[in-house]
Amino acid sequence: MPRAVDGTKRKDRRKKILEQAKGYWGRRSTNNRVAKDAVHKAGQYAYRGRKERKRDFRKLWIVRINAAVRSEGLNYSQFMHGLKLANIELNRKALSNMAIEDKPAFEALLAEVKKALAQ
Repeated sequence: MPRAVDGTKRKDRRKKILEQAKGYWGRRSTNNRVAKDAVHKAGQYAYRGRKERKRDFRKLWIVRINAAVRSEGLNYSQFMHGLKLANIELNRKALSNMAIEDKPAFEALLAEVKKALAQ
């Protein structure tokens, strides 16, 4: 009985890598050896990017809150300190969204913060 040299498992493994490398430039999309490295590196970038996205959004929210608060004569750190003194627990995402979409509610929040800071 002849020996099976190139089985389906091997072919499936290579096919999976090349499908993941679809759209890559040059040999990275056609050559298994090069595509394997490219797909592995892309996975590392994707993993790192998922962590960075969380940091980037937090930075964005902080910048937005700071911009909205500065027009009222406070800065970001004073505002956050005032929130803590007033026992208001809102996350930065909600605060940022409120500053953009719901100005009256954000201004009411600012009034509470100023009152808490004055005491």
